[in-house]
Amino acid sequence: MGKKVVLVWFRNDLRLHDNEVLVEALNKSDLIIPVYCFDPRYFKTNKFEQKNTGILRASFVLESVSHLKEQLQNMQSDLMTFVGYPEEILPQLCAKYEVDEVYHHREVAYRETMISELVESALWENKINLRHFIGHTLYHKEDLPFPIKDIPNKFNVFRKKIERESMVRKPIASPEKIASPQHLEPTELPTLSDLGYSESEIEKTKGKTFEGGEAKGTQKLNQLLDPHYSDFQNFTLISHYISVGALSPIYVYDEMIKSNLNQNKKRFDRLLTALLWRDYFRFMLKKYPNIFFQANGLHDDKHFSEELDSEAIRKWMSGNTGEDLIDESMEKLLRSGNLTYMNRRLLASYYMQEVSNNWLLGASFFEEHLLDYNPASNYGYWSHIAGVGTSDKENTASSWHELAKKLETQKA
Repeated sequence: MGKKVVLVWFRNDLRLHDNEVLVEALNKSDLIIPVYCFDPRYFKTNKFEQKNTGILRASFVLESVSHLKEQLQNMQSDLMTFVGYPEEILPQLCAKYEVDEVYHHREVAYRETMISELVESALWENKINLRHFIGHTLYHKEDLPFPIKDIPNKFNVFRKKIERESMVRKPIASPEKIASPQHLEPTELPTLSDLGYSESEIEKTKGKTFEGGEAKGTQKLNQLLDPHYSDFQNFTLISHYISVGALSPIYVYDEMIKSNLNQNKKRFDRLLTALLWRDYFRFMLKKYPNIFFQANGLHDDKHFSEELDSEAIRKWMSGNTGEDLIDESMEKLLRSGNLTYMNRRLLASYYMQEVSNNWLLGASFFEEHLLDYNPASNYGYWSHIAGVGTSDKENTASSWHELAKKLETQKA
């Protein structure tokens, strides 16, 4: 009998720790082939004339993929990397290396699920199964106290019920060794130019490091959990590592429990709340497919502008509104790809109240520029500021003037 070969298709799970797909593949096969595809769909310009992935996040993803590749090479394996459509690349690899099954983590947003379906169909033409795993949330779907269709829409009800009736699983340990075919073809990471970015865009990244990868993510988490940490950043210090899967939410929670952070109840609760909102948005997108990408959400009585271009929009996007805190926040977003949630709320509230009520355009702008972009959280967050989110109590945009005053107080 020949050896069983499983191809592990990495997506937003760029880590060794707490990676059920990887561990299950190791348990159920003799050899595994790790693969990552730089899908061109993520590097195109969308209908709002924004890039699906801005240059800063592309750089962060490249560093994170590079780090995982290095980790696997140190274990006598490798991460095969390609630029192209996974529904074309994966079947070819399966045929070449006589793969028996393909494993991957299931996603919830439209683009991601559509790509999974294309891959599944292409693989099945050769009678190869695509096996789905669920591993992006703090609470596992199978451990929820309700089926997806019955998840409470109200965030606070959702939170209270899962905290009372569910448990967070323990993180899975990183594998100690990985057996891969010895004759895997060598592959190189693409450059930013290979992904379609112009020289002027690439120039913005010169001299910058984005500290991608599991090791840097763990280092940032330890910094955040230090009881003496006093910076304004909380969840956003590690959120981009969670978004690309360099940190697992379950691992983050486990480290929170083991740390001294529980001595600071306020900081502990802020971090836990951010993790729970992240779960909530993903589960809502599962309950109501594509809901966060519809202008009206669950509400039929809202009317939004379709205007995509105006002087006010251009000034907001470039940080030239003339309002100091707005422009400072935008400058930081454009420069670093990161912002505290207070600053994000300030920018989004100003946009809705002073610029345009086309919130999907604002959310698309954040999609391009944020390092920690994930579809459910970003569009779910904006939908609530626009008043069309799934949790009624949170359907409000705070006065940007009041938010500005709070931020000024913090800075003082």
